[in-house]
Amino acid sequence: MLLQQSMRPSFDQDASLILREASANGIGVEIVGGGSKRGIGRPSSATHMLSTAMMRGITLYEPNELVMSARAGTPLSDVAAQLARNNQMLAFEPAEYAGVLGTDAQNATIGSIFAMNASGSRRITAGAARDHLLGVRGITGAGNEFKSGGRVMKNVTGYDLVKGVAGSWGTLALITEVTFKVMPVPAATSTIVLLGLSDEIAIEVLCAAMGTPFEVSGAIHLQLPLAVCLDHTGLRSQGKAITAIRLEAASANSVVYRRDKLAELLRPYGRIHDLDSDNSINFWDEMRRLGFFSQTTAQVWRISVAPTDGPKVVAALGRYMECNAFYDWSGGLVWVEASPTADAGAADVRRVVAHYGGHATLIRADANVRAGVEVFQPLEPGVLALTKRLKATFDPAGILNPGRMSTAF
Repeated sequence: MLLQQSMRPSFDQDASLILREASANGIGVEIVGGGSKRGIGRPSSATHMLSTAMMRGITLYEPNELVMSARAGTPLSDVAAQLARNNQMLAFEPAEYAGVLGTDAQNATIGSIFAMNASGSRRITAGAARDHLLGVRGITGAGNEFKSGGRVMKNVTGYDLVKGVAGSWGTLALITEVTFKVMPVPAATSTIVLLGLSDEIAIEVLCAAMGTPFEVSGAIHLQLPLAVCLDHTGLRSQGKAITAIRLEAASANSVVYRRDKLAELLRPYGRIHDLDSDNSINFWDEMRRLGFFSQTTAQVWRISVAPTDGPKVVAALGRYMECNAFYDWSGGLVWVEASPTADAGAADVRRVVAHYGGHATLIRADANVRAGVEVFQPLEPGVLALTKRLKATFDPAGILNPGRMSTAF
């Protein structure tokens, strides 16, 4: 018998045999990478755990072709370091959850980034993580190995597994290798900052900036209670809400020209401040790391809505709970830090989100709270039926991360 309480196979063949045995015996298996994001989702009902931590290493890197392949358990820090040597990066700016969850960022793996489709501020121009995923290798819940996309353009199942697996949180398959696009690091960066704006005016500013031809690559607003938790001393010491807009380009002259034009357009909204390249890089890295959430143990929701509805959602939630907000994607992504309650305010969040449209995910809460609510956005009946069919196809025995995403599967 291959099954043990905790398993760390090094090879696909070993993982395949493990999952085949688990499927045959109906034994639930929790799929993890380095374990840095185990605190997201409903607590798994699995009795065994399979980690990809030993499946590591960059297997292909062609800087001139802007493509890389890596085993799923490869630390994200190793990928970033290798890319940095060639002045390249992951353009979707993967969000880091260690600051929210209190885990070690060094344990984050490249496989987990695509398994949860973790995309940061640059998503508004670069696209989501799944848009950069070219191919995957993996193993279904039944223990069958597969490869899709990448250098193998046709997959034998007939499904677009590249898009299907991304964001599935290990409930459809065990990812063992990913192939993805990379991009050159912009040669120049600048950030326009306005201080003390209300949420409504800040989102108006961000949406106006996004509507210009100046190629904004980051647009965020931090309410005051979160702004004073920043590592950036200069901005933290201002004691005001922060609205920031990033501009990047291959030419410093291009950035300066676009910054000046955008600053002129936004001057009616208040005094314009500017972060130089080094300060901009540090500031946006802090946005990516979400470290300002580490100052409290409050419950945290991640809510996706239409940008102009972001402030309305936060105002509506404020009638039911004390909350602080961080707006990303020019208001289309709202991180809400809420005062603790027995159900993390799930009923109120679901009701407000249903009114305005969008979806919400509970990112941080105690395990007993997550066990009692739907952590991920409940699916519409048609989508739920399709999801169940996909789950039945790729994990017929329902052994992969059982219950993590939904009570329905």
